[in-house]
Amino acid sequence: MSAPALVLVAHGTRSARGVRMIGTLADAVRAELAGSDTGPQVCTAFVDVLGPTPAEVLRELDGGPAVVVPAFLASGYHVYQDVPREVRDSGHPNVVVTPAMGPDAMLARVMRMRLREAGMRRGDAVVLAAAGSSDARARHDVRRATALLADELGGPVHTAYIATGEPRVADVVAALRESGRQRVFVSSYLLAHGLFQQRLRESGADGVAEPLGAHPAIVRLLHDRYRTGADEYLSTAA
Repeated sequence: MSAPALVLVAHGTRSARGVRMIGTLADAVRAELAGSDTGPQVCTAFVDVLGPTPAEVLRELDGGPAVVVPAFLASGYHVYQDVPREVRDSGHPNVVVTPAMGPDAMLARVMRMRLREAGMRRGDAVVLAAAGSSDARARHDVRRATALLADELGGPVHTAYIATGEPRVADVVAALRESGRQRVFVSSYLLAHGLFQQRLRESGADGVAEPLGAHPAIVRLLHDRYRTGADEYLSTAA
């Protein structure tokens, strides 16, 4: 029995650099899954801004089994509504959808490394910056991600949002400065470059970490999500 295809579903961005980063991530996951043997087919789809959509990608698989991995850092509307709708619209009969990427302790470890790369030192104030969502489940996931990063850093981390939700990143950065914190660093809870990352650079912080990107730990996390989904499919198909 052949291994199911992996359909990596991301949000989508108008940033060419962000699109390239998602492509690099997919290539790295493909290489990780291949190992010394021929690995599964790996495809990329987007739920917004650009295509192809998950439904379009699934239709091209001609009914072959697929594992859909939502490359989202919190489970909001896209994960609970868009992805299942796309699977239904595809008419594909053999699809397993895995949990989203985050929150996860692996992401917190990568965020810590990104903050160190940006120059953060012990004692600096840290703000976790997420895109934001009107979905309470997504906001819960972001708060969980903040707690995981605080555990990783061994100190407090403040939650803030870039687009939807309060408090906003710039307001939290300003409040920390007013409280006497001389250095404030922003941890980017984003997967790839785009408009939101640019907004973080305009937040007034002393340093802004890079997005999570195609770090090897992110690749392993996606690999693990796929393997869990593939095992689920193979157990039911046996």
